[in-house]
Parts: sequence; structure tokens; C-alpha cells
Amino acid sequence: MDADLVVVGGGFAGLVVATEVAQRGKRVLLLEQEPYLGGQAFWSFGGLFLVDSPEQRRLGIRDSLELALQDWMGAAGYDREEDVWGRRFAEAYLEFAAGEKRAWLNALGVRFFPVVGWAERGGGLATGHGNSVPRFHIVLGTGPGLLAPFLRRVEALKEKGALKVLLRHRVEEVLVEGGKAVGVAGVVLEEDPKPQGAPTSRKAVGAFRFRAQAVVLATGGIGANLDLVRRFWPEHMGKPPERLLSGVPDHVDGSGLFLAERAGARLVNLDRMWHYPEGVENHAPIWTHHGIRILPGPSPLWVDATGKRLPAPLFPGFDALETLRYLRSTGFDWSWFILDLATLKKEFALSGSEQNPDLTGKSWLGVVKNRLFGPAAPVRAFLERGKDFLVAQDLSELMRKMEALAPGVLDPVRLEREVKARDRELQNPFAKDGQVLMVHAFRRYVGDRFFRVAKPHPFLSGKGPLVAVRLWTLTRKTLGGIQTDLKGRALTPKGEPLPGLFAVGEAAGFGGGAFHGYKALEGTFLGGCLFSGRQAAKGVLEGLE
Repeated sequence: MDADLVVVGGGFAGLVVATEVAQRGKRVLLLEQEPYLGGQAFWSFGGLFLVDSPEQRRLGIRDSLELALQDWMGAAGYDREEDVWGRRFAEAYLEFAAGEKRAWLNALGVRFFPVVGWAERGGGLATGHGNSVPRFHIVLGTGPGLLAPFLRRVEALKEKGALKVLLRHRVEEVLVEGGKAVGVAGVVLEEDPKPQGAPTSRKAVGAFRFRAQAVVLATGGIGANLDLVRRFWPEHMGKPPERLLSGVPDHVDGSGLFLAERAGARLVNLDRMWHYPEGVENHAPIWTHHGIRILPGPSPLWVDATGKRLPAPLFPGFDALETLRYLRSTGFDWSWFILDLATLKKEFALSGSEQNPDLTGKSWLGVVKNRLFGPAAPVRAFLERGKDFLVAQDLSELMRKMEALAPGVLDPVRLEREVKARDRELQNPFAKDGQVLMVHAFRRYVGDRFFRVAKPHPFLSGKGPLVAVRLWTLTRKTLGGIQTDLKGRALTPKGEPLPGLFAVGEAAGFGGGAFHGYKALEGTFLGGCLFSGRQAAKGVLEGLE
């Protein structure tokens, strides 16, 4: 026996389960096909969903497990037989997010930015999709800051001999004997010291075969495999876009899911996905079709390719998937944000650790400066170099530039009418326009007023340049995957545990085979990796004992 446990995949979920089990004195072998550990978490903004946290209470936010459960169920919309384990996982996760999650991370050295963000603000009904209160807690150090204590754990456990890490090892088969997973087999890839995230060689220079008492699959989703994204595109979302940007590195190809299926595990809910309608092409790409998501404040005017305003409540930052579903009905692959530079300076941020060097570098001065006197350097770089960013001194010039990018599509008369109508709603401190009303309301939250939401004002006031940003669909997360129970055990099509096989993180739909249901509340992807990793570690240890 080569190890007590083999973990396939060195992303966040894989690191959690590997270190949790190794710390209990078990021999763990961690296999990763890339030349580094950390996976997608390295590139993340580091947002975590917490409920009734000290950060919330200091800002006057009243949250509770009951309110979080109401919001989660309003978003998830569970309606399938195979949702039974996802729902149970979600209920357990919410108790974790409202309980020991923050204290456990704090003990590891994880710290949070004191202003809590308000992501996925919802569709306007208390029982519908969205967060009723801000819950998006940003880790100081972003994704790399969250990974750091787990990577330190890895090094300490390696020194003790409890954990062995093998990079450039690509698993291609789960070994099953007598209906039980007993190990893995695959190929050793040639060394290819590319920058983290860049595509690496798939040339095999050797083979391996390892046996273990248990196998955990932490192999991620399908976000970079655009053919698979289109293959499993949900019917209710319309036709998939011809042009997709990728929000994840090339190795997130879905191969681990079908590895599990060949071993006898059940795949569920692969048509549930989490993609963003606010993607822009990266001016300095690292991986194929590399896109970046704009994290917008609520003030930009969102119009379709023709210049028609999106219907309420499809405003920036409210309901990502419902907005994407509507945009797929327009017949065009792109849409537009219209705003002025003053609003952009206050409200625009970009998702990802590399796009937020202030938070990633834990620079308090940089954070305050960029949030109060932006735009931050990465946003300025997109303004100057991004293909999808247009700047003009007046609306006529802006529309000419928009027309030049897509001749014959934009209706300038319609767009001018939409912008002017929106501006007229700002002549009073009250209005009938839902978006204007929401902006006024959000500024009552101190975090939004000082760091996120610009003071409402007409875009055509003549006080500064106007900006248009062309937006594309950006792939991100697979919400479905390998169905598991609460112990992380992979289930067969009959609903029975497949002995010796476990799944965690995105490969398991973040727990249970889609614990988000149809929609996520944000901050729950890293949290799902963390929680499913801990649950599977308990299940593995129980089986080994």
C-alpha cells in the first residue's frame, strides 16, 4: 500500500482534505498535474460567505442563520430528485458559515478586510434570489492569502513525512477492484516551468500506479473546456454564445468528472453552471480565451447590443444568471455598460488576485486610496489598453466608437433616449426608476457609501468623460458534478456510496452534487471547497479507523 489516502488535485479543496487527514497521522499522497499547487483559488478575489460575523456587526448589519437560509433557498430553487444531498450539504454549510468557519480560519491566520461587500443583491423579493444583507468577506491577501496557511501546512507535513506531493502527475484512471476504489493510475508529464496559470505541456514521459485505502477527487469543473460548457449549456438559458471568454486556466477541463463516472460514480446537474455576463477580454492574457470579470457597482446603465436598456431588476450586481438568461434572448453575444468616468472611479473593480494588488499585497494605504480616489492601476490599464473599453467626451462620440466595434447593430436614437431618461430621474431625491431608487437605498449602507457606490448624478452633466464597456459571457464554475453524501463519499447511480471513493470542491458541485442548486450567493465557491474538504476528511478518517 503506497498511502492511506490519495488526493487527486492540489487546488484549495484538495489541500484542505489532504492536510486535514495527514494531520491525523495518516499517510497521504497528493497528486497534481500542474507544476504548482493552489489551483483556481490562487487567482480568486478571496471572497468568503460568512453569516453574522464581527465584521458585519461592526458595520451595523443584522444577519442571522434564518435570513441566510431564506436567501439561499430563494436562490437555489431545488426541484430535482438528485438535489437531496445538495440541499443537505447546503443546510450544513450554512450552519458552518454562521458558526465555526470564521474562528477556524482566524486560528489559521486568515484575516478579513473590515468592509463587507454586497454581492448578488437579488431580484427584488425577500423570498427570491439574492443576499438580503452584505456577506462577501474579502480575505486580506485575496486568494493567495487564503491559500497561504494551507500551503504552510503542506510544507510542515512534508517535513514530517506524513504528506507526499507529486507534481506533473496526471491521473487518468481510478483503480477499482471488487467494487472498491483502491488507487489511481496515470502519466507523468514532462517538466514545463510556465508561469502559474499558463497552459502547460501534456507530453507524457512516464507512468505511475499508486494504491491506497481511499481516493479523493478534487479535480475541479469544466469552465475552460468551452466545448463541454456548450454541450451541457442549460436549455432554459437559451442558445450558448458563439463567443465565450474563459475565467479559469486551461487545465480546468472536466476530465476528473468523467474519471469518476468511469469508476462507477454518478454525475448530476452538469447543466447547472455559474457564468458571468460582465466579462471583458484580458489585455494581458495568461491562459486561452482569458477574460476578466468586472465587479460593478449598481449605477452603470446596462443596455443590450442595440442600446435597449435591460428590464428591471436586471441591474449591475443584482442577478448574474437571470441577466445572462435575458441577454441570450437578444440574439447577440455582447451587451454594454454606459457610465461616466466619475462613476467608474468609485464603482469599478476587477475580479481576481492579480487585478487587486492592494488587497493581495495587504496594503491598507493602497486599498483606501484606490477605493476612495480610484480607479486603481489595473482598472486604468483596461481603460487604456482594453479592447472593450471606450472613452469619449460626449455621447455622440461614444456612440460612434460603439458603432465602429459592431457596425449596424447599435440604435443611437434609442440609446440616447435611454441615457437621457435615466438622467431625468435624478432631478429629485426620489424617483420611479428602480435602479435609481436602489442606488439611493444602497448608499444607506456605510460600506457602499464610502467604498462602492457613487453619489447619484446625471451622466450627461458635462463634468467628465463618458465610458462604454462591451461585455461578454465569462465562464467560471460548474455547479453540478459528482454526487456525494455529507461525508464526501461518491455515490453510485443507485444512490449507494462507492467504497473508497470521495469527491470534494467543484468536482462535487461544491458538495452533494450541486449544493448551490441553480444559483449562488457568491463567496460560496471557496467556502464550498473548504467545507466539502473538511467533511470528506472526516469521512475518510472514519473509514480508515
